[in-house]
Amino acid sequence: MVSAGAQVGVLAACVVLFVPMGLAGWHLSRNKVLFFSGALFVSLAVGVHLSPYLPSLPHLLVSSFHPIRPAAPSSSSSASCISVLHRVSWADAEPHGGGRAWSWPPSLAATCGFARLTRDDASTLLNGSWVMVAGDSQARLLVLALLRLLLDPAAAAAAEPELFRRHSDYHAAVPARGISVDFIWAPFESNLTRLLREDLRLAPRTPDVLVLGSGLWHMLHVTEASQYGDALASIADAANSLRSPLPVPPPHMFWLGLPWLVNPMLNTDAKKEHMNDTMLKAYDREVDERCILRRDGGPFRLLDVGKLSRGCERQCTADGMHYNDVVYDAVMHIMLNALVIESQQRI
Repeated sequence: MVSAGAQVGVLAACVVLFVPMGLAGWHLSRNKVLFFSGALFVSLAVGVHLSPYLPSLPHLLVSSFHPIRPAAPSSSSSASCISVLHRVSWADAEPHGGGRAWSWPPSLAATCGFARLTRDDASTLLNGSWVMVAGDSQARLLVLALLRLLLDPAAAAAAEPELFRRHSDYHAAVPARGISVDFIWAPFESNLTRLLREDLRLAPRTPDVLVLGSGLWHMLHVTEASQYGDALASIADAANSLRSPLPVPPPHMFWLGLPWLVNPMLNTDAKKEHMNDTMLKAYDREVDERCILRRDGGPFRLLDVGKLSRGCERQCTADGMHYNDVVYDAVMHIMLNALVIESQQRI
């Protein structure tokens, strides 16, 4: 039996823990990505508070809770783990070299807890969240990768024709988890700036996860890297304006980098003329120098499609610009693992 002192201790611990958690309920409802990390935090905190009274309880709590990832980095190592998320290895897929496959090195996965999320894992992580991806065809392919993870195969196959309707927006939902996914066709940087300054500023809420990316259309039709850089600066400024003065977490924001362009494989003369390696380097340099990325004090965390597509090599593309599903699958899992780490940092 539990002694009177233990009962008082249990009651005190519950008051200390769950009254603040109740007051934080509205705050968390604005960003459900926090719930996964919050569950882990509460489980461990309860165990710590009750351990003097019920010594076996922390063990029971920890053993009964199954986190999304096999191990989570400590807060002191979170930044270093995020910085190596793109350090993946590529190899010919088995059997008989059928395509390419990627993975994190085992030592890195063990140290930082990186893992490919299952459908249940991703649904738990994004429970109640609004995910918005805006940009060109690269952004559309990332949405397809996300839908293939969140939906069952039949539902994902049914969604694909609608998603790939030419130059159009798309909306999908996972009602059982309260997840909304929106793709916004926004091939030019001015489209993204308008989305941030007008559409989202007037919306009753902002997305929990916001992925933006552009540059291919600008490179083809404008072909002026410095103008692209000016447009990026405007996007970063507009993204910073989404940060609310209220105690509500801002969106988790990602920038979808440009893919590796295999010039001889591009399918029009205009693309071969304007979208060459020299121009790609100039556009990538503007991303690095315009302080739009988190590493430079900007609002966006980079999803480095260029690095991943180079790793997959030219056998992963049919047109020198758009890549096989495996590349966008890697981009998606890198983003989801970054979300897990960022959510832990916000607690």
